Amino acid sequence: MDREIVAIGGFVALFVLMTLRVPIGFAMAVVGVGGFAAVANLKAGLRLLETSPLRTVLDYDLSVIPMFILMGAFATAAGMSRELFRAGNAWLGHLRGGLAMAAIAACAGFAAINGSSVATAAAMSNVALPEMRRAGYAPGTAAGVIAAGGTLGIMIPPSVIFVLYGLMTEQDIGKLFMAGILPGLLAVALYMIVVQLIGIWRPTHLPRGEKHSWRDRLHSLRDVWATVLLFVFVIGGMYGGPNFDALFTTTEAAGAGAAGALLIGVLRGRLNLSQIMECLVDALRTSAAIFSIVIGAFLFGYFLTITQTAQHATAFLSGLPIGPYGVLTLILIGYLILGAVMDELAMILLTVPIVYPAMMALGFDPIWFGVIIVMTVTLGMICPPIGMNVFVINSIARDISLTAIYRGVAPFIVADILRLAILCAFPWISLVLPKTMQ
Repeated sequence: MDREIVAIGGFVALFVLMTLRVPIGFAMAVVGVGGFAAVANLKAGLRLLETSPLRTVLDYDLSVIPMFILMGAFATAAGMSRELFRAGNAWLGHLRGGLAMAAIAACAGFAAINGSSVATAAAMSNVALPEMRRAGYAPGTAAGVIAAGGTLGIMIPPSVIFVLYGLMTEQDIGKLFMAGILPGLLAVALYMIVVQLIGIWRPTHLPRGEKHSWRDRLHSLRDVWATVLLFVFVIGGMYGGPNFDALFTTTEAAGAGAAGALLIGVLRGRLNLSQIMECLVDALRTSAAIFSIVIGAFLFGYFLTITQTAQHATAFLSGLPIGPYGVLTLILIGYLILGAVMDELAMILLTVPIVYPAMMALGFDPIWFGVIIVMTVTLGMICPPIGMNVFVINSIARDISLTAIYRGVAPFIVADILRLAILCAFPWISLVLPKTMQ
């Protein structure tokens, strides 16, 4: 059968299956195996099912994913998100929108030991949202702040999405982590500016809170030592050895981080045996869901290879008469559209094998492009009609409608688009830290 016809039919079948609400991992697996069999033969297609899933789950490099997820689960159960918010409130709560800025700062701090946007949004919804509502914040605005702050979990290292991008493109994951730090801090700054602008425009939505004494502020810092220690231990170990050599690999850092979070939680009396088991089960469930998508994506990758879809896409995009940045703009618009209807993990796994070769052919830096892609898919976490963070917050605070949350998060979407433009215009923001690594 003609490979181009199979490729077109495969993508049509994939989106039909997604429309029918077939889980994306299974949809990609079905199309991958079926498409490969259509070009080769049925026996060859079925052989993929014999080898690819087992090889994926036994891949040592992919073990970094469940380890970082487990670290985040232990950190959440140990109450680190609550400590970060309390410290932020002590320092910023007296300002207009201070609780909102404290929530953003806490999201950034928790993202540094968590790596998941959904987990960050869920944790801060339980910690910060009730406090903001008791202080008189407009419910939609308060929820919008947390939904936007939750997206920092993908950008600020460690990040599962950066790990997958690095494994798929054979880029240094440590450098990708370093590349995400300054864009993540830029996001924090822009979000806080947005909070101030909302406070000026609608002061009743963001009232001032209680002013804390310097003693209370300094006392609040005592509680965040665990978060700082864990971050320095994990990220510093990958980056801060002698002459900036890594003390351990990314996979080792993930395992050490999970062990460190467990040890800190136990020594502080925050984790007992039943809570540890709950964390293990939660991490297993999340990891299983992610691996089902990863296995499907790898099977779909065989389909892309045999139909030469990536090569055709590269030739087509490279030949467009709009220049490299015109092609980049076209791809980012496509990501923004996909992000509104597709899970960010599936979007990365589905599209990177197609667009990455084209971007490299056009001369873009692979580390910088990884930051741009990861940042673009974070928009999908808060964009209608399917913003995962929005739905997570709505499931926790049922009385706040989806419409109200989307209204609350809209100004932060504008800030994210501005940040994307800044990073495209000034690539050095993403590359200055990775270039210091050997």
